[in-house]
Amino acid sequence: MSYVADLHLHSPYAYATSPALTLENLTHWARLKGIDLLASADFTHPVWFKELSEKLEETGDGLYQFQGQKFILGTEISCVYSQDGRPRRLHLLLFAPDLDTVARLNAALSSYGRLASDGRPTLMLSARDLTALVLEINPACLVIPAHVWTPWYGAFGSKSGFDTLGECFQDMLPHIHAVESGLSSDPAMNWGVPELKDKCIVSFSDAHSLPKLAREVTVFEGEPGYANLAQALEQQRIAYTAEFYPEEGKYHYDGHRKCGVGQSPAETRREGDRCPVCGRPLTLGVLHQVSLLSGEVAELDPDADGFIRSPEGRPPYIRLIPLQELIAHALGQGVATRRVQREYSRLVQELGSELEILIRAEAADLEHTAGEELARIISQARRGQVVVEPGYDGVFGKISVL
Repeated sequence: MSYVADLHLHSPYAYATSPALTLENLTHWARLKGIDLLASADFTHPVWFKELSEKLEETGDGLYQFQGQKFILGTEISCVYSQDGRPRRLHLLLFAPDLDTVARLNAALSSYGRLASDGRPTLMLSARDLTALVLEINPACLVIPAHVWTPWYGAFGSKSGFDTLGECFQDMLPHIHAVESGLSSDPAMNWGVPELKDKCIVSFSDAHSLPKLAREVTVFEGEPGYANLAQALEQQRIAYTAEFYPEEGKYHYDGHRKCGVGQSPAETRREGDRCPVCGRPLTLGVLHQVSLLSGEVAELDPDADGFIRSPEGRPPYIRLIPLQELIAHALGQGVATRRVQREYSRLVQELGSELEILIRAEAADLEHTAGEELARIISQARRGQVVVEPGYDGVFGKISVL
């Protein structure tokens, strides 16, 4: 038994998010994508928390449901503070087992920032102190560092993060059982970091709009349930993760967006960390930071089924390109066109969810229903036969099939 979880997303009340991120729409799109468990998102926002309290029903296992879709009470927090003489900006995922705990958390966190200003509130509180505060309110709460390698807001970020989780969380480190790899890194980029050998590496979408749901997910072993999830994180009991191609993430390479400069860590080591056009410091990307903390990342080839497996037995992963993008490529149309949207709806209805199509659908079924060209493209994307143009300094990369 296993279940698909996307536990990092947002509500309409978070900055730069779609107003369509309602519970009704999230439930509909979770079924299209094939997601069994969603985070409620943004439970610190007073208006959204009121809606969650009114619409969600308890399921008896520490989870909630809306129209049959299961939710866990989860949100993202932005911690902004100074430590060791440096400004720090960290995003953390926070989960709670019940609405009463959320109400107490919100009351306590309101002393450190304006919760109504953003669905992902900015709090003047360190990562260590936030963890201590939430565990004091309820020891069953869970804290996961979000997109740990992102330069500006990751625990290992080059701009405002730390070299170790120990520096970041201090005496609270034993309570941190997992890290979110983020869009610009994949599990293999994390396997070489000694400090992460006993941490569960999870992946979620960080969706700001409905189509972005499930661009990364974690498939947990066992039955959905709050206690089961907590135990799975502590014991690294996951079946696999589905990943964005990390090169497509907008902080994979080093670079300077204003001058259109993106380059590899090797180029930066050779040429220096200043923009060759304007002379300003480059934003050192995820791959650069990973190489500093773990050495060069080994290139691993996917198996015939598309999964990349760790030599040390860590949970495997598969890299995906969203189905709408593959359909658009096959049809030579824009992703948002009606023709692509109609074809997407038809395929999901006839073949199952998007994740089912991208990961498990048989070649013969794909050819029969989707056509030879799209079947070929899905198969190539699954096996890693792609062309990559890495992202840098806030610019998304580009991935296309051969």
